[in-house]
Amino acid sequence: MKDTPTVAIHQPNHLPWLGYFRKVARADVFVFLDDAQFSKGSYINRVRVLAGGRARWLTVPVSASLGQPICRTMIAPGDWRGAHRERLRAYYRDAPHFDTVFPVLAALVDAAAADTIADANIGMIRSLADRLGLAPEFRLSSQMGCADGAGDARLAALVAAAGGRIYLSGGGGAKYQDETTFARSGIALAYNDTQFPAYDQGGAPFVPGLSVVDALFRIGFAATARLIRGQ
Repeated sequence: MKDTPTVAIHQPNHLPWLGYFRKVARADVFVFLDDAQFSKGSYINRVRVLAGGRARWLTVPVSASLGQPICRTMIAPGDWRGAHRERLRAYYRDAPHFDTVFPVLAALVDAAAADTIADANIGMIRSLADRLGLAPEFRLSSQMGCADGAGDARLAALVAAAGGRIYLSGGGGAKYQDETTFARSGIALAYNDTQFPAYDQGGAPFVPGLSVVDALFRIGFAATARLIRGQ
């Protein structure tokens, strides 16, 4: 690991967007904040994809109660895998890289864990990261012994526990994060770049912020990896 390792922390989102994977690409250690509270209507169990030029949701149904952590949020009964496969096939069958990308994504969805949404998402993110050539050390916040504290104090504790000297925050973190909280632990702040050029989405007006699967179907694995790395 580098002398000044960079740590990124994020909830385990469902098939997340390009900016999430840019965080993975820039981190030496990526911590899945799997013990954060599950938030209904968030990107934990759903993500947007494109169908006929319109953004539509891909959703994994879950059984959640108020205050429940993501790592204990169970996937509800039902064939969400089959629904994902059929929708991705219907939405992207005419995309340039469908024939190479769909079998990979279908296998990834089929192999996803069946119990918690955290386990399912983490497995898919790690598999996609590997396929894209992204190789930080992955860790789980629930296993790092930093349960105390909240907000920036807990984030700083997680970065320190991961051996980090730089915390890679989200692009909007400068608006709300207190640099002094991190500085007390000898941690500097950096911010993720979430600006991406438009790519061809089949001739429709470009829709940003979609799942990484949209880019994969449109431009393929190699070009998506370059996009994530800012190349």
